[in-house]
Amino acid sequence: MAKYGEGDKRWIVEDRPDGANVHNWHWAETDCLEWSRNLLSQLLNNLTILDGEGNLFIKTNKVEKVEGEAYVNVRKGKIIPGYELNVVLSWQGEAKDSEGSSLLKVDGSVEIPYISDENADEDPEIRVTVKDEGPVGKTLKDAMFTKGKPVVEDKIRVYVQSMAKGGPAKEELETKKVEKKGQPAAGASVRKVSESPVVQKKEVRKEGFKTISLTEKFSCRAKDLFEILMDENRWKGFTQSNARISKEVGGEFSIFDGSVTGRNLELLEGKLIVQQWRFGNWPDGIVSKVRLTFDEPEPGITIVKVVHTDIPEEDRYGNETVVENTERGWRDLILNKIRAVFGFGI
Repeated sequence: MAKYGEGDKRWIVEDRPDGANVHNWHWAETDCLEWSRNLLSQLLNNLTILDGEGNLFIKTNKVEKVEGEAYVNVRKGKIIPGYELNVVLSWQGEAKDSEGSSLLKVDGSVEIPYISDENADEDPEIRVTVKDEGPVGKTLKDAMFTKGKPVVEDKIRVYVQSMAKGGPAKEELETKKVEKKGQPAAGASVRKVSESPVVQKKEVRKEGFKTISLTEKFSCRAKDLFEILMDENRWKGFTQSNARISKEVGGEFSIFDGSVTGRNLELLEGKLIVQQWRFGNWPDGIVSKVRLTFDEPEPGITIVKVVHTDIPEEDRYGNETVVENTERGWRDLILNKIRAVFGFGI
């Protein structure tokens, strides 16, 4: 992840003759750290976790610390959030007896050590501590973890979704979209349409799917490459992430720590793999199709062709980088990794 202020040169628009970045439409970067502190405080301060259940009373106090970096890049209307945050909030609890008399009051903290755009689709690690580690204190700590963890996770999801939509840059971005749509280019004629903007948007979304095709050459036998792609232990090795892969037609798989799930549709050893693929950040109900064909024109040389169809143009948060991220993932995280790790380069 690029550091705030540096950006990523691959995304910078450099081909304008005047070198201009009109209205920051081509590239704009907004520091979101202070905005993140304010939003997380609003979300996490003064939350009631338990109000008498089991004679326990627990609530959060306030966010004590938000450290790290947070920013939003906007390129041609596309939102690219980036953040790595460590968050600490305080909490307090009280245990009472059956008659309502206080047995113990405690203070503690909740730490979320790593909230990151790289793990936006996963629930973050949550650590709970308490100052009094006696039996009653431990009971309150355990209750805070059990009951408070899902509450905190829900609030973090709100933050993640807000960043995905542009964070503090969202309002500015929407204004620029209106300007871009409402102002015709110089010399262009204005086309009148009878449909409303809302109807047009729905029609675009209905057709909003793309296909990517990749062809790569490897120095190996086709059956070896097929076996690597269908072996969960080798997946774990070259991706450095958890994987669970069935080798049966109709069997399910989960790769990249569960970020991608699906099932096998067709399998022909050394020749063909056809699978359903779904990414966790896609809109509900959307499933794509992957077809890998293996050709061995001469012994020890394998050509694999990847055709990935029905890829949505936007994820569930409205980001329009799904297709390019998917293509980059196939090249950099799968095919090139296999070539490097197993020595299949040509």
